[in-house]
Amino acid sequence: MMCEHLRELEKALKESGIPETYRGRPWTDNCREWVYFDCLLDLASLRKRFALDDVVKDHDHRGTHDGCERGFYCSKCHDGVMGGHPSQGAKRVFS
Repeated sequence: MMCEHLRELEKALKESGIPETYRGRPWTDNCREWVYFDCLLDLASLRKRFALDDVVKDHDHRGTHDGCERGFYCSKCHDGVMGGHPSQGAKRVFS
């Protein structure tokens, strides 16, 4: 279950009908539960819309061989809500 700091964002993404593409521990022990959605997340807009706590940090990873993603990471609970990376082409934008 997603932590309290990201739960409302995850719920809104699910309710919008955007497909979930992965749920689990993608990286290391520093990750608890990360969920990926098939969209681009408008970080600035979503931060305002959901009044995200200070423990929620922006995450932007443009990997060369290990995937690309952009979203939010909870530095307290180690959960994440991710979308695709803008460098990978056009996708539906969730804001």
